This record gives sequence, C-alpha cells and structure tokens, in this order.
Amino acid sequence: MKILVIGGGGREHTLVWKIAQSSLVEKIFCCPGNAGISELAECIAVPAGGFQELKDFCLQKTVDLTIVGPEQPLVDGIVDQFTAAGLKIFGSNKAASILEGSKIFAKQFLARHNIPTASFRSFSSAASAAEYVKSTAGPWVVKADGLAAGKGVVICQEQSLALDTITSMMEQEQFGLAGKSIVIEECLQGEEGSFIVLTDGETIMPLASSQDHKPVFDGDQGPNTGGMGAYSPAPVLEGPMSQKIMTKIIQPTISGLAAEGIKFKGVLYAGLMIVDNEPFVLEFNVRFGDPETQPILTRLKSDLVPLLLASVEGNLADFSPEWRPESSILVVLAAGGYPGKYEKGKVISGLETLATEKDIIVFQAGTKISDGATVTSGGRVLGITALAETLPLAREKVYQAVEKVHFDQVHYRTDIGMKALKYLE
Repeated sequence: MKILVIGGGGREHTLVWKIAQSSLVEKIFCCPGNAGISELAECIAVPAGGFQELKDFCLQKTVDLTIVGPEQPLVDGIVDQFTAAGLKIFGSNKAASILEGSKIFAKQFLARHNIPTASFRSFSSAASAAEYVKSTAGPWVVKADGLAAGKGVVICQEQSLALDTITSMMEQEQFGLAGKSIVIEECLQGEEGSFIVLTDGETIMPLASSQDHKPVFDGDQGPNTGGMGAYSPAPVLEGPMSQKIMTKIIQPTISGLAAEGIKFKGVLYAGLMIVDNEPFVLEFNVRFGDPETQPILTRLKSDLVPLLLASVEGNLADFSPEWRPESSILVVLAAGGYPGKYEKGKVISGLETLATEKDIIVFQAGTKISDGATVTSGGRVLGITALAETLPLAREKVYQAVEKVHFDQVHYRTDIGMKALKYLE
C-alpha cells in the first residue's frame, strides 16, 4: 500500500512511525511533514491549490489510503472531496467534524441528547456575554466557538479575567473568526482524561486510555497550550469508568449523530472531566489527540493500518487491537515563550544520544532541517516518549532522556504523570 499522511506535528510523526512498521505498506508520503518525519516518509509541500492538488497527487501516485492528522482539513471537508473522487481517506466528514469545529454546536448537541456536560450559555455579542458574567458567580470557562489550535479555552477564576477574555476573543479577535461567538460554561472541578475511540459509524473501538496536560506550567498553572505531555494508561479512566464513559457518552454520541443524519467515521476524542466518579464532556475532537497519540500508539502492539482501513470500509467489528502492558509517557519540549510569542531557528542538540536507547522514542513536531542541523520551527518542538513496566519507572526514564536534549530557551513541565501516582500507591 501507499499511504499519505496529512500534517506535520508530533501526532503525524507518531502516525508515520507506526505506519512504517506495517508489512502492508511499501511507501509513505507526508504533507508537509517535518525533520523527523522526513527520515521515514517522502515529505511533500503543502499545495497552493489545496485539496484539489492533493487529490491529483493521490491519483497520480496511486495512493491507497490518506490519513488526516489535524482538525482543520477535516472541518474544511477534505474527506467529502476525496470520497467524491473515489479515494479512500481516514477521518470524519464535514458534517461530523462540526463536533470539533463549533463548540456551540457540540454543547447544543450534548444538551439535545442528554449527554453529561457542564451547564453553558452561548453568545454572539460581547456586551451580552459580559452582562452574563457580571450576573453570575464564577469561576467561568470561556471558549472560542471555532478552532483555535487548542488554545481557545480560558479558565477564569476572577471576573476581571473573564471580562478581559471576552474582549480579547470577541472584540480584539485574538483567535480571528473563531472567537466571534463564544461559550461560557460552568467550571467543573475534577480530574481530566482523554477517551479516544475509532469507529466506522456502527462499531466503536476504544483505544488505550490517556491523560493530557494542557496548561503550560507545572501544577496545571498558566494558559492552555496544545498539550505539554501525556501518559497511557490513565488510571482515572480505567475499569468500570471505561464502561461508564462508553454507555453514557460515546455510544449516545455516535447514535445521536446517526439520528441527526450524520454517520461518524474516524476518530472520536472525548475530552472528559471526572467529577465525583461521573464523566462529563468538556469538548469533542474528531482526530487523534496531540500529544495523547504518542503514548497511545507506542503501546499499540497491533498493526494500525488495518484498523484505519476498517474504519473507512465499515468492517471494524472484524478487528480487536492488542496492547502492550507497559506504561508510556510523553514530555513535550517547547520553545521559550510558548504558547505566546517564541523564537524559531534554535539548534537542537542531543537527539543522536537518544537514537539508540531502548524504549525511548523522540517524536518531532516543530522542527526543520537548516544547513544540515535540526532546528526549532514551532512552539511545541519535540515529544520525548518512554516505555517502562510501570508509570513511575517510565517517568524516571523519560526525564533522564529529556535532560540529554537541549536548545536555547527550552521549556518543559516536570510533573507529567504525577496525577496517576495516587492511584498506584
């Protein structure tokens, strides 16, 4: 098979890394890719003509399956266009992708189908949103309606921050059109987790549980990022909780979409808050998580390609994935200043020292090759992943590896995975 992976971050490096292990695959293309991906796949430039040129490329190169990494192409309808051209493509269509593309749609959908989530109000007027905040007790969670690269959610403990956030999103257009409308919701107190499944619209295949770490600083302090680290499995989502999530959230979501005329194929990712042993939906994503994909796929023993193909072709019920028993943990190395302004072009050293270490894998995200050196080109630069028999051992192993890699102003959290330790004591 020939495979095209769309995207150029750590998630896509992980997908390419896993796909490259498949005996079914003879050639991998990636658009646009990054420095790490270029070692495993042929990277191609993002076409000026968008989806049409990518379709032409797939037809010319006889690509058997395209896999979409990031959310924007899904929301923009790439799956519909490829499918209409007779090309196999893994991911949700445009109608289904609105679950991630619009926070307002997602919240209203959850309410329509009695799926547990925080109470909320939506606004298209900054004045009305501000009036609501002034008339209610906090804390508040303010969310941009559209896509904001994982940064369009602000937890506001103080009324002044909520009002400033409304102004920056709706009037100063911090996130462009994504913030023209917003959701303000109740701030749930509990523990977060990521529950990710594959589906062909009927069969639902849960992947290994995981937990993301969104805020930029230790102790979940500071602004949200695209994710500063993750680990799998996540004890908070294991055992009876897993079945509870399937029964109360995942199955009603897939059947609710079907009842509204939307057949969901691809990845459904529920960002959850566990409150008093009950799951609540914080948000939906319609693609593999980043950074959750890294620890999840390093634990997947089965070939990934047949699972993705089965989602497209509608025979997912014929497969059952096999998982490694070890724990996996990923720590993101970010550019100084991220998720705000940061500099690019910093030379990365130490990657070669990790290349031969057992059960240590470096997934590159914001990187490129410049004058023969690997340099930074994004906010989240690298994700260093470790596998070990237990999570504490994996934590020790990953942070030993992190210390061997350096670039100017490198920043990372030192507490990834700490939340799980209370379950393991």
